[in-house]
Amino acid sequence: MTSEQPTQELRHVAASEAQRLVQDILQGNGVGAENAAIIARGLIAADLRGVDTHGMNRIPSYMERIRQGVLDATATPTVTPVTPVVAQVDGRNGFGFLAAHAGMAACIASARTYGIGMASVKHSNHFGMSAWIVQQALDADMMSLVFTNSSPALAPWGGRSSLIGVSPLACGAPGRDPSSHFILDMAPSVAARGKIYKAKRRGERIPADWALDAGGRPTDDPAAALGGVMLPMGGPKGSGLAVMMDVFSGVLSGSAFAGHVTGPYDPSRPADVGHFLLAMKPDLFMSLDEFRDRMQYLYDRVTGSEKAAGVERIYFPGELEQLAQREREKTGIPLVQAEINALNAEAEKVSAAPLVTL
Repeated sequence: MTSEQPTQELRHVAASEAQRLVQDILQGNGVGAENAAIIARGLIAADLRGVDTHGMNRIPSYMERIRQGVLDATATPTVTPVTPVVAQVDGRNGFGFLAAHAGMAACIASARTYGIGMASVKHSNHFGMSAWIVQQALDADMMSLVFTNSSPALAPWGGRSSLIGVSPLACGAPGRDPSSHFILDMAPSVAARGKIYKAKRRGERIPADWALDAGGRPTDDPAAALGGVMLPMGGPKGSGLAVMMDVFSGVLSGSAFAGHVTGPYDPSRPADVGHFLLAMKPDLFMSLDEFRDRMQYLYDRVTGSEKAAGVERIYFPGELEQLAQREREKTGIPLVQAEINALNAEAEKVSAAPLVTL
């Protein structure tokens, strides 16, 4: 691997074609049609928002876990009410997309009646980009919190061995229109681990401040980074946020925690991921119109504030992804040939039609 990487040619695929391919592959591997549609929507939502690390390129690794017998393609989550505003979801070692979708649906149903709803999810798996679950709440005019834990990738502050996950925290609130929705979806590390997997897949280097290798040294080699540890953003602050995700998602739910969530490429046992979900009506203390007006005022104040030297535009959290989605809905989702080949190899295994690019 050289420090100068050639630019790889990008080919584009329409979102509808990507959705078709992913659904075909999922159904060919035993996932029911309705469940396959939910999973595919979550994956393609990530691709449209420019979060390629959590999009359809995850399909080969998901299918391999099904083949290894550590992910149940046929499982549908169960939802058990605990109180009028609290539900427990058992993912039954199925796709995390299904468990999270069912959990947020239960939260929204409770919030419509009682103002707030919460769900704790156990025995789940990776659920892709957190923002798609936030969007599920936004589509119902709800505010939300979306937490999850994940396999060890981050050392506690001051440590050198992986113990806690690079577990994203996400939240959202409806604005006057989609362009001013507040959507925060971030990892507690300097960069999401999926970006390192993407760099490795594409033969690219990574910034040297993202991770340490197994010897505790900064590295720009994604393979060495994956064998070492991610670095937390803000030092002890990022480490503390990662521990918080484990408390709310793992300890509370009864799922794995404290370094015991299984990694996506470990075929020894199920992942046993936990999630924490919350939905809340924004019009508890004022009308929805007034809330939206106040959100618009906040948006205008943030994006219209004085710019630092060299800054052309200030963006609201989630706005860059909204802009990426508008563009990709027109031009398609970009993929390199190696990614297309990997997806088509999965399609071939189940006799599905290959990906048709634009």
